[in-house]
Amino acid sequence: RSTSYTFAISVGTPGQVAHSDADPPALISQGAIRAAEFRRTSSPGAEKPRPTASRALAARLLLRAALPGCQRNRDTLDARPPPAQPSAPPSRTACSAPSPTDRGRREEPRAPYHVTHTPLPPPPLLPVAHFLASWLRPLLSAPAAPRALIGSATALRAAAPPAPPRRLHSGSHAPVAARRWCRASAAVTRPEVLRGRRRRRRKGVHGRVGPHGAGAAGGLHRSGHQFQPLPDPCKCCPASQTVFNAKTAELLSHHQVEIQQKFPKEGWVEQDPKEILRSVHECVERTCEKLQQLNIDITNIKAIGVSNQRETTVVWDKTTGEPLYNAIVWLDLRTQSTVERLLKRIPGNNKSFFKFRTGLPLSTYFSAVKLRWLLDNVEEIRQAVDDGRAMFGTIDSWLIWCLTGGKNGGVHCTDVTNASRTMLFNIHSLDWDPELCQFFDIPMDILPKVRSSSEIYGLMKSGALTGVPISGCLGDQSAALVGQMCFQDGQAKNTYGTGCFLLCNTGQKSVFSDHGLLTTIAYKLGRDKPVCYALEGSVAIAGAVVRWLRDNLGIVKTSQEIEKLAAEAGTSYGCYFVPAFSGLYAPYWEPSARGIICGLTQFTNKNHIAFAALEAVCFQTREILDAMNKDCGIPLSQLQVDGGMTNNKVLMQLQSDILCIPVVKPSMPETTALGAAMAAGAAEGVGIWSLNPGDLTAVTCERFEPQINPEESEYRYARWKKAVMKSMGWETSEAPSNGDTSIFCSLPLGFFIMSSMIMLIGAKYVSGTDK
Repeated sequence: RSTSYTFAISVGTPGQVAHSDADPPALISQGAIRAAEFRRTSSPGAEKPRPTASRALAARLLLRAALPGCQRNRDTLDARPPPAQPSAPPSRTACSAPSPTDRGRREEPRAPYHVTHTPLPPPPLLPVAHFLASWLRPLLSAPAAPRALIGSATALRAAAPPAPPRRLHSGSHAPVAARRWCRASAAVTRPEVLRGRRRRRRKGVHGRVGPHGAGAAGGLHRSGHQFQPLPDPCKCCPASQTVFNAKTAELLSHHQVEIQQKFPKEGWVEQDPKEILRSVHECVERTCEKLQQLNIDITNIKAIGVSNQRETTVVWDKTTGEPLYNAIVWLDLRTQSTVERLLKRIPGNNKSFFKFRTGLPLSTYFSAVKLRWLLDNVEEIRQAVDDGRAMFGTIDSWLIWCLTGGKNGGVHCTDVTNASRTMLFNIHSLDWDPELCQFFDIPMDILPKVRSSSEIYGLMKSGALTGVPISGCLGDQSAALVGQMCFQDGQAKNTYGTGCFLLCNTGQKSVFSDHGLLTTIAYKLGRDKPVCYALEGSVAIAGAVVRWLRDNLGIVKTSQEIEKLAAEAGTSYGCYFVPAFSGLYAPYWEPSARGIICGLTQFTNKNHIAFAALEAVCFQTREILDAMNKDCGIPLSQLQVDGGMTNNKVLMQLQSDILCIPVVKPSMPETTALGAAMAAGAAEGVGIWSLNPGDLTAVTCERFEPQINPEESEYRYARWKKAVMKSMGWETSEAPSNGDTSIFCSLPLGFFIMSSMIMLIGAKYVSGTDK
């Protein structure tokens, strides 16, 4: 008796990020895109000689003027010593998850100092202060320096925004500290003004922020104290093929090929469409060879399904079959200036103006602005559109067109899940919206035909699977939702990949969020089947934070070491990590945010930072889940998870503890390919796959239950939310003010110095009169 098999093609789906050595070889996909890795650049000031005595008064005056701008939690700047440091970290054995007793204990020290900074007047006023100090020197003996800042010059030369050190005492170097602190504060808060010179922007470098706000190519001005992407031509995302048994969902064979990503400029991410196609052909051939080695007849493969990155955009020539430009990846930020220009045409600059039609805010994230940028900046594409030769699509459209014949009769189509991420698709009428196309000035004849997620689109025209129907197509996150069998209203899944993508099935009703979530199409499994919607929350940095710790900080050599370090610590010891490397996604959509690590003490080590990094992923997931609960009104009873990071048992236990609900992980974490295979096998005309979860006997689950009390979870979550607030407002897309305004910034200190001088002269005069 023959068995039917379903073939799934997954291209760059953000599923697996890190594998343990024990992972079975059948697992696919190490993560869609190794999002930007970051490096810290800094320009610390050069060492200066100690000041002469004639400058002492000016420095003290500057210190006193600065003193109101530095406030501690208790509104004083006394010399309270720091808390006692533990003699040794808590003893803990390596384990998959901390015990309930240890996890329930609060090991966080009292935060000693929290300092905020008010921008000081820029340095040009210092010569005036020095002159006044020299002139007043005979009238006044120099008193001791105020007890405001430590008198160490080297302690104030950090590249990050400088803060007064904790131990406060008077010292002989206080004038140096004051002057350097003023210069460093001016450099951080006003990067364009540094010793009277405007900082020049490096040629070819574009500003970088989150994809839902200010960013690339839009005139972003950057200081030297922020994280920047490190272009790495070796970064890649996978294309993989997987074969499933249609009766049990058992994974039979798998092959994966890495696709190189290109970074021509900062914030730009591209892929070669032809390389993507070659990788698919290679995977098909290699997978079929593996099946033959297992004595499985490849003629039993009955259907092919495709899953892909949803927003990645490609334009090609239908007469030659050649792409006209590299595919612009969903992470790409070059379109920020396009977004800003389009916003000016919307009443009130409301980026949610089209949200009722599309479910999406106007953002660099989605395909319409990428296509608009291509039409504005690539002459070859503009000419092909004018000549009627251009075709547009997401990666699924490009692959289906090529695999079904290409220029010799290929099918130009997409499915509703991918179309819903373009900002050109009306999620209610389930078709391209003429008014949206008119707003973006995109000709509708270059758009693919929209089909359901489960129907026969065409037949393979070449290779080992010639004649096999391509009958399933889903965007990666929708495919994962189907693969997790979240078919009931209120069921949700979270994919832990490069980022986190949490989708909640809202059924046949489209729910619009008041808390920063996206409304998208979950699936439409058949031409005559109803469409199901979902609420989606996206986290930009999840698995990427592990790579950042590995590649940028170097605290681990492999991603798997993070679990070991976190298990050894068992707590962050009051350290909180906000990995907003490129802004915050849902529910904030705050492009000005940047990553911070706060709550550090002398006791903090790499184990605590590793734990805080994993905890940050869990906290971000909770923020999205809380927003979903408010929008849907249906509290989630358990969270289903997938993706490469789910192999980290410490992370999964942390997630359960922070959400206070069970976390359920399938035995085969790559559910994206499974969802595409299910859609293909269930299509009309194929009919070899049951969508009843009870029929898929090969899918088993591992369950993680909460192990700490809700009060402890709430306490830690509240502390992390406080850290999130501190991460905001670091970046701006507005051009810095010109140098003239620095005069007005200096007026308060100028008035203070002049009034002090008058009072001193008056006091001297009065004392002389009394005599």
